[in-house]
Amino acid sequence: MKIKVDKTGIIIEEIEHFDLKQTLECGQCFRYECIGDNEYIIIAKNRMLHLKQEGQTLYFYNSTMEDVQSIWCPFFDLNRDYGAIKKWLNERDHLIGEAMEQKSGVRILNQDFFEMLVTFIISQNKQIPHIMQIVARISERYGEYIGEWNGKSYYSFPTPEALSKATEQDFLDMKAGFRAKYLVDACRRVVNQELSETELRQMNYNDALEKIQIIKGVGEKVGNCVLLFGLGRREAFPIDVWMIRIMERLYFDKPVKKEEMQEFAKEHFGEYGGYAQQYLFYFARDNHVK
Repeated sequence: MKIKVDKTGIIIEEIEHFDLKQTLECGQCFRYECIGDNEYIIIAKNRMLHLKQEGQTLYFYNSTMEDVQSIWCPFFDLNRDYGAIKKWLNERDHLIGEAMEQKSGVRILNQDFFEMLVTFIISQNKQIPHIMQIVARISERYGEYIGEWNGKSYYSFPTPEALSKATEQDFLDMKAGFRAKYLVDACRRVVNQELSETELRQMNYNDALEKIQIIKGVGEKVGNCVLLFGLGRREAFPIDVWMIRIMERLYFDKPVKKEEMQEFAKEHFGEYGGYAQQYLFYFARDNHVK
């Protein structure tokens, strides 16, 4: 991987095991807009990023070298050796190969804890376009203006303090539905430090998962998503309907309980559970596995 500057902006060349479209559209984030062929506006880290991929080259049109190196490379997990991860998974599990080959460009984004907590509470029983719309409304109302593209304004995700001013009715007005009361509870607990990102990062996986579930409406699936995408806990293995379908097809050949599936993933994939989950989930969803 080589980083350089030219007249268009910052360029990263010779990048491997990364596909911008797959990484953004695999279901782990909801603040992006496709504006061209593998070209996106991305809202993250209180910034608006214009990014395009051509082959093994990434073009950062509105960023600095410092931000690319200190913010965007970590955000896209570009410094991690995904070749070694895939090698380990292939040696451990011959069944995951098709999913990993088809979705080989997925990397797990390192997103912000509070944004992931709110976003995945919203995600319950919601389709991705609806999640994106609600998150955009929340950001526009409680976040800060950070820029525009082609006449459209973009806003940062709000801080816990800012979003804690929203009432249950406010969330209902923003189409959060039954999740409104869960969002109010989440904001309150984060602001008063009942749920602390620092403490969660210091806890072992099981304790952190249990702690997150003090929030109303947050179960294991949402908790694991927050751990995986917002706290960098790569052993987390979220299980939803798509994961149940693909896991039962590949590993069990019969219906099993979520608890049994979770235990299998822990033993079978270990610290690489989150990577395996992303390959399997995206493959199952895009191929409509039944």
